[in-house]
Amino acid sequence: MFGKRADGWLVKDIDPIVSMSPYFMPMRCDAQVMLEHELDYESLARYIVRKGEEGYKISFMDIIIAAYVRTIAEIPMLNRFIANKRIYTRNELCVSFVVLQNLPDGTQEENTVKVKYDPHDTIFDVAARNQKEIKGASVGQANNNTLKIVKLLKSPIVANFAVGLARLLDRYGLIPKVLLDASPFHTGMFFTNVASIGLPAVKHHIYNFGTTSLFVSMGSNVRRLEMGKGGKIKRSRKIPLGIVADERICPGLAYSKVLAHFFECMKEPERLELPPEQVRFDEGHTYAAPGVKIKKRRFRRFLRLVKLRSSKSDNDDISPMVG
Repeated sequence: MFGKRADGWLVKDIDPIVSMSPYFMPMRCDAQVMLEHELDYESLARYIVRKGEEGYKISFMDIIIAAYVRTIAEIPMLNRFIANKRIYTRNELCVSFVVLQNLPDGTQEENTVKVKYDPHDTIFDVAARNQKEIKGASVGQANNNTLKIVKLLKSPIVANFAVGLARLLDRYGLIPKVLLDASPFHTGMFFTNVASIGLPAVKHHIYNFGTTSLFVSMGSNVRRLEMGKGGKIKRSRKIPLGIVADERICPGLAYSKVLAHFFECMKEPERLELPPEQVRFDEGHTYAAPGVKIKKRRFRRFLRLVKLRSSKSDNDDISPMVG
């Protein structure tokens, strides 16, 4: 409430036209823009095989998510969202995606997980975080926080009341942090691999509920005829992506830089093997490390400051702490 939320900070330095866009387009379905992109299957597949020979297990999904994490680390403006017609920057870097859960009876059903990342993560860090969550969510006994909440909403009466209340609380930034962590709709990017069920890439809508500003879908491989060197026609395979973004979070020029950087990182995953030279933060706000709560970090800094001041009062000759 009053511009404060458990999942982000209010953006203060913003273009007036951009700040007015949520009033012209109050819902995400009003402001979603859609585009298509294709990745070269052959070059990425060779990269995955090379890394596998080196002992690293990397998937196409890992490459896409690692490219997103790197883009946020260098152009943090993409990690914004709209709530109650105001623009916020997230206090964490996270992605939600769907995992197929294997049930004891041999059937499968969808499970959704949300993974938190560090902006300094390499592609190997991203892959390790993803594999850990996928392993826990794909087994038959998986029962994460998202599923626990969904199971409580089986009754239509309970579901209507709970969702209505959640929408109201979310509008004014009053949803508890524990519920925000369990919600896959409160995330920077929602990713789905529909190729795993044999579908082409789709341009999936952005949910009006929650804070998701970007939805990326990866579809089944497609074959193309391309002009090669010397004017020869060659066959190639592409990985189609369907991308839907909330245009209100930043100016169009910034979006063009963001997407160009995102596509370049996916095209050359080798550049993701090292941490970024410099991590940039939106208006100076830093992210909480995965698994560490923002409030606890602030409280620890407060305790250190109090301890330092008390030690200074006991000994005036003590030198000030650096850093």
